[in-house]
Amino acid sequence: MSEHGVHDEAPGEAREARLAAYDTVEEAVRKQLSKALGGPRGVVEAAIPTIGFTVSWIVSHQLRASLIIGAGLAVVLLAVRLVQRSTVQFVLNSVFGIVIAAFFALRSGKAADAFLPGIIYNAGYAAAMLLSIVVRWPVVGFLIGSVTGDPTAWHRDRDIVRLCSRLTWLLLIPCLVRVAVQYPLYLAGHVGWLGAAKVVMGWPLQVAALAAMVWLLARGRTPMETATGASES
Repeated sequence: MSEHGVHDEAPGEAREARLAAYDTVEEAVRKQLSKALGGPRGVVEAAIPTIGFTVSWIVSHQLRASLIIGAGLAVVLLAVRLVQRSTVQFVLNSVFGIVIAAFFALRSGKAADAFLPGIIYNAGYAAAMLLSIVVRWPVVGFLIGSVTGDPTAWHRDRDIVRLCSRLTWLLLIPCLVRVAVQYPLYLAGHVGWLGAAKVVMGWPLQVAALAAMVWLLARGRTPMETATGASES
């Protein structure tokens, strides 16, 4: 009991409450993926600074001014979130991204280098997800663990591991496509095409991947008890 006379929620009770919110593993993964990706608004907010930077560069060819415009748009989005008292996590990701992009571009003096961190990030993310699939610990599985309160119980069920591997592939493929398209454009120094590719391969590609995930998740009805390891008792 707390000092105010109110019973504190025990860890076991909190875990049961999380599990009660989902009937199936597929439902839990679907909801957790939506949270992790920030929903439609989070995806749009990630694209706006890139659009501002690219359009400014195409019009003016002024690197510093273009970076200031991109960063300014990110700060405006952050201010809107703060005024609305909504989560700033995804806008902060955008702010952080534009700061890293500015560091790379200003250090070399080349506008194309503003896109290099994103290419490196996608390549690294794809490699990490591929490794997780190869060793049969797909990263999507840990979304289930965040719901059940046991980060590894889901791994005992082969069907869940197989499902999570397929979902991880659907997250991995957009990263590979981005690298395959954007890296040659980066080597050629095509800033305008790089900006367009980053925007087009941002939320549209992510939405396509999410649609494929929703379709896959809609086909299964795995009870949440399976992911908790209760079935092994």
